[in-house]
Amino acid sequence: MGHLKLQMQTGITAIEEAPEQCDASYPNKTTVACMINAEIGAVLAVMRRNVRWGVHYLSDDDQLEHSLVQSLKELRRQIFSWRNQWHAIDPALYLQPFLDVIQSDETGAPITGVALSSVYKILTLDVIDQKTVNVGHTMHLVVDAVTSCRFEVTDPGSEEVVLMKILQVLLACVKSKASIMLSNQHICTIVNTCFRIVHQAGTKGELLQRIARYTMHELVRCIFSHLQEVQNTEQILVNGTTILKQETGGENNMHVFVSREVVNGNLSSAQNSQSLSTNSASSAATVVTATLVGDNSAVTTSGKETDPHDLYLMNEPYGISCMVEIFHFLCSLLNVAEHMGLGPRSNTIAFDEDVPLFALTLINSAIELGGPSIRRHPKLLSLVQDELFRNLMQFGLSTSPLVLSMVCSIVLNLYHHLRTELKLQLEAFFSCVILRLAQSRYGASYQQQEVAMEALVDFCRQETFMVEMYANFDSDISCSNVFEDLANLLSKSAFPVNSPLSSMHILALDGLIAVMQGMAERIGNVGVNSEHSYVNIEEYTPFWMEKCENFSDPNCWVPFACQRKYLKRRLMIGVDHFNRDPKKGLEFLQGEHLLPNKLEPQSVACFFRHTAGLDKNLIGDFLGNHDEFCIQVLHEFARTFDFQDMTLDNALRLFLETFRLPGESQKIQRVLEAFSERYYEQSPHILANKDAALLLSYSIILLNTDQHNVQVKKKMTEEDFIRNNRRINGGSDLPREYLSELYHSICKNEIRTTPENGGGFPEMTSSRWIYLVNKSKDAAPFMVSDSRAYLDHDMFTILSGPTIAAISVVFDNVEHEEIYQTCMDGFLAVAKISAGYRLENVLDDLVVSLCKFTTILDPSSIDEPILAFGDDAKAKLATETVFTIANKYGDYIHTGWRNILDCILRLHKLGLLPARMASDATEDSELGSAAGNGKSNTNSSTQMPSSISAPKKSSGLMSRFSQLLYLGTEEPRSQPTEEELAAHQRALQTIQKCHIDSIFTESKFLQAESLSQLAKALINAAGQPQKGYSSREDEDTAVFCLELLIAITLNNRDRIGLLWQGVYEHIFNIVQSTTMPCVLVEKAVFGLLKICQRLLPYKENIADELLRSLQLVLKLDARVADAYYEQITQEVSRLVKANASHIRSQLGWRTITSLLSITARHLESSEAGFDALLFIMSDGAHLLPANYVLCVDAARQFAESRIGHEERSIQALDLMSGSVSCLTKWAGDAKQAMQEDEVAKMLQDIGEMWLRLVQGLRKVCLDQREEVRDHALLSLKKCLTGDVVIYLPVSLWLVCFDSVIFTLLDDLLEIAQAHSQKDYRKMEGTLIHALKLLSKVFLQLLQDLSELTTFNKIWVSVLNQMEKYMKVKIRGRKSEKLQELVPELVKNTLLVMKTRGMLVKGSAVGGDDLRELTLLHLNNIAPSLQSEVFIKLDAENLQQKQGEAVGDLGSDETVSVPSNETVGSQDGRVIA
Repeated sequence: MGHLKLQMQTGITAIEEAPEQCDASYPNKTTVACMINAEIGAVLAVMRRNVRWGVHYLSDDDQLEHSLVQSLKELRRQIFSWRNQWHAIDPALYLQPFLDVIQSDETGAPITGVALSSVYKILTLDVIDQKTVNVGHTMHLVVDAVTSCRFEVTDPGSEEVVLMKILQVLLACVKSKASIMLSNQHICTIVNTCFRIVHQAGTKGELLQRIARYTMHELVRCIFSHLQEVQNTEQILVNGTTILKQETGGENNMHVFVSREVVNGNLSSAQNSQSLSTNSASSAATVVTATLVGDNSAVTTSGKETDPHDLYLMNEPYGISCMVEIFHFLCSLLNVAEHMGLGPRSNTIAFDEDVPLFALTLINSAIELGGPSIRRHPKLLSLVQDELFRNLMQFGLSTSPLVLSMVCSIVLNLYHHLRTELKLQLEAFFSCVILRLAQSRYGASYQQQEVAMEALVDFCRQETFMVEMYANFDSDISCSNVFEDLANLLSKSAFPVNSPLSSMHILALDGLIAVMQGMAERIGNVGVNSEHSYVNIEEYTPFWMEKCENFSDPNCWVPFACQRKYLKRRLMIGVDHFNRDPKKGLEFLQGEHLLPNKLEPQSVACFFRHTAGLDKNLIGDFLGNHDEFCIQVLHEFARTFDFQDMTLDNALRLFLETFRLPGESQKIQRVLEAFSERYYEQSPHILANKDAALLLSYSIILLNTDQHNVQVKKKMTEEDFIRNNRRINGGSDLPREYLSELYHSICKNEIRTTPENGGGFPEMTSSRWIYLVNKSKDAAPFMVSDSRAYLDHDMFTILSGPTIAAISVVFDNVEHEEIYQTCMDGFLAVAKISAGYRLENVLDDLVVSLCKFTTILDPSSIDEPILAFGDDAKAKLATETVFTIANKYGDYIHTGWRNILDCILRLHKLGLLPARMASDATEDSELGSAAGNGKSNTNSSTQMPSSISAPKKSSGLMSRFSQLLYLGTEEPRSQPTEEELAAHQRALQTIQKCHIDSIFTESKFLQAESLSQLAKALINAAGQPQKGYSSREDEDTAVFCLELLIAITLNNRDRIGLLWQGVYEHIFNIVQSTTMPCVLVEKAVFGLLKICQRLLPYKENIADELLRSLQLVLKLDARVADAYYEQITQEVSRLVKANASHIRSQLGWRTITSLLSITARHLESSEAGFDALLFIMSDGAHLLPANYVLCVDAARQFAESRIGHEERSIQALDLMSGSVSCLTKWAGDAKQAMQEDEVAKMLQDIGEMWLRLVQGLRKVCLDQREEVRDHALLSLKKCLTGDVVIYLPVSLWLVCFDSVIFTLLDDLLEIAQAHSQKDYRKMEGTLIHALKLLSKVFLQLLQDLSELTTFNKIWVSVLNQMEKYMKVKIRGRKSEKLQELVPELVKNTLLVMKTRGMLVKGSAVGGDDLRELTLLHLNNIAPSLQSEVFIKLDAENLQQKQGEAVGDLGSDETVSVPSNETVGSQDGRVIA
């Protein structure tokens, strides 16, 4: 055994050599002498007051003083003559006279009291410490004297004074510096003496009782405070030899000092004859004292003699030996119920609570101070594990709240210090005490329930308690689900079922919230990830015996615990199947690979032995079955037990605790045979063979039934039992003492062979305790968690639902603001955990539950909703919490957004939101503000309205129309009172704290799924668009939601793909359903434009989709379009100017040009539309192959438009003709940068664009306005014969002739003939210009056209046009100018053709057919030309005329034949 470390100096010489070293730490020598002298005088003075201590006369008349007086006087004479320092003087010299007085039975109480006071004073002078000479012997003398104090009792008061002073001196001995010199024996004596005084104080005054208990308490605290200094082993010198001995001894040591106390006698000899049983408390104490002090056999180990080594240790300086004895003594005080004759089922103490409460208090102090050091001392730890905890289980069901509370405090301390050594004990305490008491269905009183709940909440406040419960019990196959049971208890206890809210409900809620807050604090401190994929069981392995490699390493035990929990869940399903049908249950377990495909007896036995929750009746029936496999399972089942060093009755209790003994005799025999065989294998000491074990087991079962069956009237006696078991031990008798012990054990504690009714949490019986202690030997080590989040995810999934429900119910029913805040703290903790583990469903459920408490905001249910909200603390706190969660943990809110938006809309209807909330969100995004800038508009949010309940007016982005919603509805109202203003102010302050606008301004940080859900919620909240809203409120809601939707869209431009489809469809529905101008469609259209304008620079990949969406504008109802087209065009114009460079595709430009083209027909918007077109086409700044045709078409529409001045049409024509330069540039760039095949494709595209250009100009050439018509012809001429080089194929020119030139001439001719001069002025000039254009283009292309096989056809078409124009009549008569022009143009053309040899007979070009065709048409045009052209002229005249013809052709007045050098390159145009 260990004792306190001590370095002793026993030699007085050593101290005398250096006295100066001790002067500083000891009192002045003379001062101490004076003090002791005063004490001598005090004792003598009191003694002289008694005649007995006066002068005595002998026969010779010599005076002789009493020896006590004489010794005191002698001390007085010597005290001032000592020269040594006080620490060098043997303290026995100046203490012995006082001790003699204390021990004398001749002194009365007053004298003894003064002597005790003197000893106390000397002990507290600090002159005696471990360095003092002979201090050990002196301390022993003091303890011996005080504990054997004798005095005459003269009156009760003086007796109590002496007893109090005895306590005072004994406590001073233990607290003094020299206390470590006391032996184990003396410490035990001191404790025993103090307890006897505590016991006697029951009949004394209240003061003595309190002082005695206080002293006992201080003694225990002082002794056990040294436990951490005690070593586990010690070196003991015996005869000069060092012997290392481990802790030994135990209960048998107590008799050492007990027997001594019997020799020394009682504290007060005068009290020996008095009765100590004056009340129930003292009666109980008397029993204890008689048992522990008066009867040596009761405290010695049965059948063993005292170990001499233990006797030696008891005289060593005090250490673990006395602590073990004292702790055992304190535990034995809890066995009062047994000594009082109470039955084992008496869980509630039927005697006064005083004794057990006193003992529990002392035990608690010992554990508090001993702490984790207890585990270093096996004997002390064994007492805690078995005897102490067994008693705690008993007193845990006490009806006394004080006792129960103290039991719970002790268990909490044990959990804190020794939980690694008390795994199964803690499980039993929670299952059999806390979970039983906290539920009324087990008959516990309300006080018991409350104390148990308080204890549970205290445990929940321990940082790692719930984690360790889950890891050690819920994840252990052989243990119950303590975590789930406690969680269910807390959640159910928080629900007020058909009763008002009580403190119990609040207490349970505190426990739940404490658990949640613990998890929330660990969120940022993630340890080993428990969210791993659970083991995939593909084949059976004997997982019953699997152990974790390292239970102290979280990297090992966390995955192990998760896997075991998974196995346990699957196993519990199998248990459920087995309890319904054993055969199907085993088949299910085989299918899950929890049992082998071919059943083995050992695997089934392990399943029965180690699986919690199985029906014990079914196990018993299975094991007792006569089937061969069942018999094999039975024997394997028996082999799983360890019966070594166990008595037969305890082994039988352990065995029968795991199943119900079947009722049939044959089954009973088979079961007991297997048991007896196993027991005899391991404990063959007394029994001769296994048959003896079987017969005795049968006899024990019969005795158990006889003693505990109420129907048996005549009970079996001990003699009957012994007689019934004669000659069963191999023909011999078993020892009588052995059978007697078995008899009394069975009579005292029943072996229960039937399960308890009702299931649930069982009561702890002796059999169960034996089973628990035995099971704890093989139990897996306790896994200790730290502050990191190891298993919180799995725990939270179990606990979250009940917790949210419980908090919601309490919050709904409670009316105290403090509890309001507690509930909100719980909600926030749950939200934090949900977000931390990305449990969106849990967070959504939380939001739904919390939003229910904002129903006060429903304006339809309350007359003055704002006032009600401002005065309702619950609604305000709930609202604030909802938006705190939305702002902090919005990433993981999905469906909950609907409920949050419902709250926002209600606040909006009440006018409590910041006036520019939605627009601020949008404008902040425009400014590119950083996160957190989107705060409430302070001015608008603190403004006081004239009427408290009137809704605020929106002043958001482009919401000027929404302000009209409230116009005309204001009526004169009474001014609000101060109370109303105060309530309104409180409401606004609450909303300010919510920072609702941050939800939308900070939406850019939301995760994708949450953002999508928020957008969907906004669309759903807005409702389906209607052609006409039934109320202004509905439309206002739709507008508000649309503004918020646009705001988050603009704030999330980088993730527009997530939102775009929903936003577009919503706006589309609004546009489609709207037939009249209103705020909603205005917001929709301009919001769409704004989205496009903002996103085009950043999202080129969806530019087409964005721009295509603008086609919605084209689908607007005519009335709506007329109302907004001016503003729409302005927005489109701004969009084009800001983003023209970002629009690349033809699809995008098609939408833009379509919008611009429409403006050409709209008076108010045409100017802005043309301005945008001018921006695009001027100098080809933003013309692209993708938009060329579209822009040309748009320009044509502006040119044709008669809205506005002619100058704009002419300007549009200039844009069209000027665009040819872009075609030239693109063609040149293509040849330089592209491959040959790409160049061909590009040139083909350019040709098509050119064709579309001239076709567009052709249409404008038919315009009714003269200036526009003529300018269009000039522009067409420029495009066909201009200076710009364009490489066009001849085939394209053929198309141009057919679709442009010839068509133009036909159309003009038709207009001239069909319309009056009033409609089309100066058509004659237009016709002239058109004919000249035909002639010039034909001559320009003559070289290439002549090479075509279809040249004759083209030439005939030209001649036909000339013939038509020659015959045309304008206003009923032919045109003289045309009559002159046509022959000249034809002549010029013929001369050029003849020069090229095209009209000569036998020519390769055209041949004779061309000549004949020409002659035929010339007869209709001008017959005179035949002779002029076809007569052979002089070569020089012909060349001259050709030169003149070319000159005339260049001046558009006369035609001459061009020279050969200029035919192919006239006007610089290259014909490809």
